Amino acid sequence: MNDYLFPRPAGREKSRVRYGLPARNSAGDGFTCVYCHAYVSTHPILSGVENRNHCLFCLWSRHLDLYAAGDRLSACKALMQPVGLTVKATYKKYGPARGELMIIHACSECEKLSINRIAADDDPQTAFNVFEGSFHLETGLQIQLELSDIRVLKRSDHDAVRTSLFGQADRLVEAFFKSNVLEFD
Repeated sequence: MNDYLFPRPAGREKSRVRYGLPARNSAGDGFTCVYCHAYVSTHPILSGVENRNHCLFCLWSRHLDLYAAGDRLSACKALMQPVGLTVKATYKKYGPARGELMIIHACSECEKLSINRIAADDDPQTAFNVFEGSFHLETGLQIQLELSDIRVLKRSDHDAVRTSLFGQADRLVEAFFKSNVLEFD
């Protein structure tokens, strides 16, 4: 086949074209969460991500990707539980950097681990609950994460995670109400 007649798109679309799959999420696409049964839109304008693969309400996912994000080639298709949060590794020329928060998913069948971006419309309280739940992970999963070089955020990262998910305004409002206790006669 002549490549000049059928040019391949740039970026991640290459893997979908290579495997003969249709283009990724279009404007009208969406899915029903297998875990909580809510409808989830995959429109990039709503989520801020190109390959929506988890529910914005419960953060559960399905094991769909095999080689690259969005290829949807995995035969497993089992549920993937959000087990913790990590930080995307980034390089900064002039010192240490904190990358964006990422969700760690563990497949309930084959135990594969994956890291996914937190989408703009994901429920921040649910993400924070996942973070707090990661303090009690099973030893086997902790070892698997360590062997995969995935750093699960710890209790010491509490303030950074809270600020990243809720912003500074949340802490300012909380401080205001604590300092301005009103007494009524």
